[in-house]
Amino acid sequence: MDGSKKIGAITGSFAQGEDSDVDLKRRALLKQPVLAAAALGASKVNSLDVLTSSFQPKRRPNVILYHSDQFRWDFVCAAGQNPMDFTPNLDTMYRRGTVFENFVTNQPLCSPSRSCLMTGQYATTTKVWRNGPGLVPDAVTIATEFKKAGYSANYIGKWHLAPLDRVGVGAVPLQYRGGFTDFWVAANAPEESTQPYNSQFWDRDNQPVAYGDDVYRVDFLTRQAQSFLRMKHEKPFLLVISQLEPHQQNGPCGDNDVFGFVPPRGYAEKFRSPYVPADLKALPGDWPYELNKYYGDIKAIDESLGRIFQTLKEENLEDETIVIFTSDHACHFRTRNAEYKCSGHESSIHVPLIIQGPGFDRHQKIPELVSMIDVFPSLLDSVGLPIPSTVQGQSFLPLVRDPEAHKKWPNEVFIQISGTGGVARALRTSEWTYVALAPDADVHRFPGSMRYRDYQMYNNRADPAQLVNLAGRVNFRVPTDRLVHFIGERAVPEVTAHLRERLIERMVEAGEARPQIDYWPYYP
Repeated sequence: MDGSKKIGAITGSFAQGEDSDVDLKRRALLKQPVLAAAALGASKVNSLDVLTSSFQPKRRPNVILYHSDQFRWDFVCAAGQNPMDFTPNLDTMYRRGTVFENFVTNQPLCSPSRSCLMTGQYATTTKVWRNGPGLVPDAVTIATEFKKAGYSANYIGKWHLAPLDRVGVGAVPLQYRGGFTDFWVAANAPEESTQPYNSQFWDRDNQPVAYGDDVYRVDFLTRQAQSFLRMKHEKPFLLVISQLEPHQQNGPCGDNDVFGFVPPRGYAEKFRSPYVPADLKALPGDWPYELNKYYGDIKAIDESLGRIFQTLKEENLEDETIVIFTSDHACHFRTRNAEYKCSGHESSIHVPLIIQGPGFDRHQKIPELVSMIDVFPSLLDSVGLPIPSTVQGQSFLPLVRDPEAHKKWPNEVFIQISGTGGVARALRTSEWTYVALAPDADVHRFPGSMRYRDYQMYNNRADPAQLVNLAGRVNFRVPTDRLVHFIGERAVPEVTAHLRERLIERMVEAGEARPQIDYWPYYP
């Protein structure tokens, strides 16, 4: 069925009781804006009313979180940074919905970022501060909270939040699924346990669900999602579609082991001479021989999203479903360290966040900085559910609803880094990116440190490609003299001192011990 040898998980419907004829007629009436307005005695009913007025539909909207791995924000062509014009479905979503132009992950590494997304907490709070540890079985997650409100909680694709030492990279036992107890076709770390073609994921009962040599991994997971959407749903659903691509393959691929990008057959050839972003072009890395493959992966994701939208339309779910597109971190193609992420650069932390559906079809761009820990509370808020006290993020819906909300919004993001790039902390503001490094910290044993040093500082307005590091500059002819650069009337050391102190404050707010951050005459 649908390109697989077996459809595991759940079949049939998610029933919550049958609607009466009166209920069905009333629901049909409410789907017609003019008649609904008359029936409710309102002068106007639009999608924003779901969020801002006393108007409440009989049933809360469905929520689909489409999560692509390692997707750079500037590869959505409608964002105006990439001239290749190869993401038509994302571009349509971009123009229809609400776009958060400066969405930043709080931890640019797979498992930690996903833990931030699922819980609304920093990675040091979830204890998933590197790849390996998993969420605790009783974690408060987006799934547990939607389930409390009568939603089904469903997951397809890459999980990467079960403890690797107990579970491994393949099938995930129920207690480690973060509350996603309904439809499930997934793998813990598919970059190692599955292949782009001719492989398998695991269903709700941890039975293999296979796909053949003629089915690409992205297409297989997309077909699983389409099969789910075609089921009968008598209560609202939360569905996460978590694609591995455009993340690189880290293991078996056909007869060989591959550490690199593997797009659908023939797709790399379509992008042999692609546009190269400025931050890559200036630096050595593996982009000269991997970038065209990355483009092919992105194209596959865009086509997948198009099929999801088409299925929603065919099943009359389009106007009842909030769809979110995002990613866990971006990709700098090893231009900044030995990984593809794990740094404070835009090419590591800046990812897309596009939302369409009830309350978000506003053709709106929001420039304020929002972060991964803000998604969970915002989705709860968007469907009228309470936000649990465990959440450290905040709902960004005021930025959607209220034109004056930006005046009170804390326009900065705190970032924790633990990975190949070492242990570091960063602050991203509208103008600056400041990074402090703990050079002696053991990234495998400790999530943080008590001692950091100035490491990187970029003026994002003057240097959007982040090629000129302003941190720790000294006069090498007279090493005791610091070079003083000015940004307008502000001396760079003064700006550094302010960002340093603000970063310390944010670390304490996140639950970390107050560290010491030293000046470091380091200038790479």
